[in-house]
Amino acid sequence: MKVSSDNYPKSLIRPVQYRDLDWLEALTSDSAQSQQNSVSVSFQEQLQQVRRWFGLLKFLSWFPNLFQDHFRVYVAELPKSSPEVNLKGFIQISPFNTGRSTWRVERVIIADGEGEPELLTNPKGIGSQLLRHCLEKIWEARTWVLEVNINEKNTLALYRQNGFQPLAQLTYWFLEPELLQQLAQHNSDLSNLLPVSNADAHLLYQLDCVSMPPLLRQVFDRNPQDFRTRFLTGFFSKWQEWFNQREVAEGYVFEPQRKAAIGYFKLILSKDGSQAHQAQLTVHPAYTWLYPKLLAQMAQIVQKFPNPSLELVSSDYQHEREEYLEKLGAKPIEHSLLMSRSVWHKLKEVKPEGLHLSEMFQGLQAVPRTPIPSRMAWLKTPLNPSEKNTKPNNQKEQNSSLEPSENPDHE
Repeated sequence: MKVSSDNYPKSLIRPVQYRDLDWLEALTSDSAQSQQNSVSVSFQEQLQQVRRWFGLLKFLSWFPNLFQDHFRVYVAELPKSSPEVNLKGFIQISPFNTGRSTWRVERVIIADGEGEPELLTNPKGIGSQLLRHCLEKIWEARTWVLEVNINEKNTLALYRQNGFQPLAQLTYWFLEPELLQQLAQHNSDLSNLLPVSNADAHLLYQLDCVSMPPLLRQVFDRNPQDFRTRFLTGFFSKWQEWFNQREVAEGYVFEPQRKAAIGYFKLILSKDGSQAHQAQLTVHPAYTWLYPKLLAQMAQIVQKFPNPSLELVSSDYQHEREEYLEKLGAKPIEHSLLMSRSVWHKLKEVKPEGLHLSEMFQGLQAVPRTPIPSRMAWLKTPLNPSEKNTKPNNQKEQNSSLEPSENPDHE
């Protein structure tokens, strides 16, 4: 069923239900085969976990807790004119920081998006309806961020039509096993490399702030709580690592003179070698000499696991990292665009309904009038002391006129 883009019907957008999981898995599997990216693969792994704990996650989404937004998905359903094409798309969102001031659009996938591009590009299509529903429903979100591949033209047009602007361009690099083996032979010589704990959250927060531009720092709106791991979150992460055959290794470089962290890395290692290892790297802009040492340290860790290949991401505002990876011989495998949209300005644009207090009580407004002379001028204190001697006779006459007469005939 192909619907004209001019009179596209308004769809019903509702939270995901258990009966929708089969449709979500089939839709994302087709997207993973067509695009050949790891994002859809990770979503399919998440679906397998959600199947086992869907009832518990649904119950936890009713009140504030750590797992309230673990699987926040909204589904677009058309009117039931045809029973086989009711579901047309879905959107997945999640909070980006602990303050919940910034939210992230994980993915927007539309059924038959390639065959009917107007479902994405049409301002009244399914994609725009899903985005606008989230922008209106999540009242605590001041800023929205997302990441989109630069080759997905229809999805990129959808985000631009709904007010998203580019922040930075991200490049994903692939380091082959031969290159990592060469790096592992180098001496890292990092005596101040320390393990990460919750006590180091403030140091990692300062490093994160100084490693990005002010605009990006304002959009992310992170605080030291974002770099702490709570007990339940850590326990659940350990269970996920055991279930998915993964291991996480992370550390940071401490500068004792400045009492600050100058470098940080995090490795997500695959124990069975089914996927390439993923790395996250943050370096202080004044300590670019840490790049070869931290990469050598990560290469030594990767050699202990099967399939010693590594994926690393860098942004265009970190020129030193991209130049170093190019000289090193890493291969760029994907280019994506980081975009954001602010909704905080809506509070200033929307005029509150009803009359203002000044409109209801117009009689209480100050009206410019000519002053009326008062007969109680003798109570006023002159501003200039010399004014007392300017008209002494008039002042005396005025005071005598105001005093009551002692003559009984005057009555």
